[in-house]
Amino acid sequence: MRYIIYGKNLEVSESLKQAIHDKFEKLNKFFAPDTEVQVTLSVERENQTVEATIPMKRNILRAEQTSTDMYASIDMAVDVLERMIRKYKTKISSHGKGSGTFTEAFMEEEIDNHETVTITRSKRFAIKPMDVEEACVQMELLGHSFFVFRNADTFEVNVVYKRKDKTYGLIEPEF
Repeated sequence: MRYIIYGKNLEVSESLKQAIHDKFEKLNKFFAPDTEVQVTLSVERENQTVEATIPMKRNILRAEQTSTDMYASIDMAVDVLERMIRKYKTKISSHGKGSGTFTEAFMEEEIDNHETVTITRSKRFAIKPMDVEEACVQMELLGHSFFVFRNADTFEVNVVYKRKDKTYGLIEPEF
């Protein structure tokens, strides 16, 4: 695997780089040698965050973990990625799709857990046109962390969502 390591609000030391290489090494058995891993380390107050992204053919695996210790955040991010990889492998194996990103040995491994997606609740509702600000207000009034609406300007279905830092995000389709 190839590592691209960034630091936000901190200088990435050689010991941190070595810890990343050591911890992420256990993921090497899953991926082809030319797979790229982007790791961003950031510090904000006491929070030490590790954000790891592995771009793949049709998907992106991403884990973000925060703790008071950077090395613990690295461990947690690797654990999350490993669970995601195994879950993703289950899905592509059951659909008969392979990916050049994974090693053949990993793809040939026996799948031990078949997780199925179970929808427990379904909703239907009319999507009325509104602007982004109105959608944010509606989301707050409902007490939800996201809100689906039809953008009055573009007439496309958009999603607004609340981020961890109490700001808002907007998802717009791109065709």
